[in-house]
Amino acid sequence: MDLDVLLDHLQHDGGGAADLRAAIAALTSPAALLDVGEVLAELPADRVVPIGPGERPLRVWVTGTFTIDRVAPMVRAALAGAGIAAEVRGAGFDRFSFDLLDPQSPAVAFDPDVTLCVLHDDHFLGIDHTFVDPQELREVIAGRVADVRAAVSAYATRLPGTLVLHTVPLTGSEHRALRAHKRKAALGRVWRELNIALLELAEQHAQVQVLDLEMMQIDRGSRLRDERIYRFASLPWTPSVEALYAAEAARLCIATFGRPAKCLVLDLDNTLWGGVIGDDGPTAIQVGRAYPGNGHRDLQRRVKQLQAQGVLIAVASKNEQQVVREVFDRHPEFVLRWPDIVASAVGWEPKDQMLRSIADELNIGVDSLVFADDSPFECDLVRRSLPDVQVVHLAGNPAAFASRLLEPGFFDVPDATEVDRDRTRMYHAARERQAYSAATESPHDYLHGLGLRLSVRRADDYTLPRLVQLTQRTNQFNLVGSSYTAAEAERMSVSDRHRVYGFEVSDRFGTEGIVGGVWVGCGDDAWTIENMVMSCRVFSRGIERAVLQCVADAATQDGAAYLVGKFRPTGRNRPAARFYPDCGFRPVRTLDTTEVYELPLAPERPALQPVWITVTREM
Repeated sequence: MDLDVLLDHLQHDGGGAADLRAAIAALTSPAALLDVGEVLAELPADRVVPIGPGERPLRVWVTGTFTIDRVAPMVRAALAGAGIAAEVRGAGFDRFSFDLLDPQSPAVAFDPDVTLCVLHDDHFLGIDHTFVDPQELREVIAGRVADVRAAVSAYATRLPGTLVLHTVPLTGSEHRALRAHKRKAALGRVWRELNIALLELAEQHAQVQVLDLEMMQIDRGSRLRDERIYRFASLPWTPSVEALYAAEAARLCIATFGRPAKCLVLDLDNTLWGGVIGDDGPTAIQVGRAYPGNGHRDLQRRVKQLQAQGVLIAVASKNEQQVVREVFDRHPEFVLRWPDIVASAVGWEPKDQMLRSIADELNIGVDSLVFADDSPFECDLVRRSLPDVQVVHLAGNPAAFASRLLEPGFFDVPDATEVDRDRTRMYHAARERQAYSAATESPHDYLHGLGLRLSVRRADDYTLPRLVQLTQRTNQFNLVGSSYTAAEAERMSVSDRHRVYGFEVSDRFGTEGIVGGVWVGCGDDAWTIENMVMSCRVFSRGIERAVLQCVADAATQDGAAYLVGKFRPTGRNRPAARFYPDCGFRPVRTLDTTEVYELPLAPERPALQPVWITVTREM
């Protein structure tokens, strides 16, 4: 869509929201992103991205050590193109310290979900510095870093949202101003110490994320600064760097507040390897150490890395199953092996049908899939038939396949957990459970024969990241349909008036890992379940009832007379709609769209825990 047409459609309600999002996502010019972002600022947040019942736009505050007048609109446009309805605000020039340190600042009043802090090198160097001694410069930078740490700590005590910093690229004139090459090297070391200190803030504060802008700028070859514009308008970044930052900030927001893809579905011929296995035979396909086979091998290596971080890998190929298995099992140059694949659709059905069957087998939505194929026909078929699937067209030079797959950041998450690293094995174990279920005579025999073990315990530093991840990824059993940030979860976990529990499930086929969590407010007379989430992997086993039994027992021991539960329908959590009534809760009121239930904790209340589950608890 032409930019002028896009701007006209935005301003005059022309075109559908999906078409507008696609047009914004296709923009590559920083000037176009800026124009669109400025127009979006005058429109309702749901103009391009519809907002569901009970939802609100993502609130994003932009602050920095220089003017944010160009960065904020670009972030707004990048978020809209990525499908995030957002209200993006910011104010003034060099407001970083004020926004973070002043408890009465507009940033604090806005109560953002995300605060983006843009920093530039002269903030740490001093705009008129004449240092030539790296040690003297190190001392100055150390003081500025201490100021940043103090501002971050102060802000983190006031607001629960995510605070985003970044590494700071150094303009080339600083190197050129030093005559001695050893001092140039020393400056490089001092500057890297600064960026290491910034990166470490993500490890010191649960709600802090740090983007590696220096690495991204090097990777994209973007020129950092136009000195004329910097001196004239105090803009330390070129438009290309501003757009680069906006895109990466949007990716982080999607990873934190959106729904990252769960499964990569790969074509095989001319994608995972070069050539057509049905024509060339298993021994003649191109994959190995020499070009072009090394491009396909590198793609396999990157896919293996994704798999090791929790991405499910599936294949969809028009081929013979036996031949495909043979090449995965026997080819000496393969990085991926058949046990790395959690689902396969190998045959002669249309690719869109293959993707539907894979999603059904894995019990995930098609919107959780990313599909990569070399065929323009297959890519277009999936785009038209399954518009919620992200499609990556891998055609041309195979040396670029890996970067083309990784560039969009479809699988980005705020953090990886132990469960992520074991996800493929869990899905293979699920397949074994299905086979066992089919071999048993009744559901009763199946459940009693599983040997289910449930462990419920207070959340700690190791389990909180997984619980936060579950609130962001789980749709079907998410009782109020909301998510928690890392900072919110951490604060509740250490609060005297709250409890945060995680629960882990295992059986005769292995562990499922941490599959759910419960967030509880502890009052004098009643404990209130603020939310409960559980992975769909463990549905229909009575796990949720056993967890509720543990919470009810803990509330009783604490002296509570009632257990209160909340349910807010979202359209996606229908499987959980009957949870409270089926467990004996009675409805007491409705607040907005939230249904409130109550269970008296009398001694004669019926037991909730199924007899086929063995429970251990640390409540």
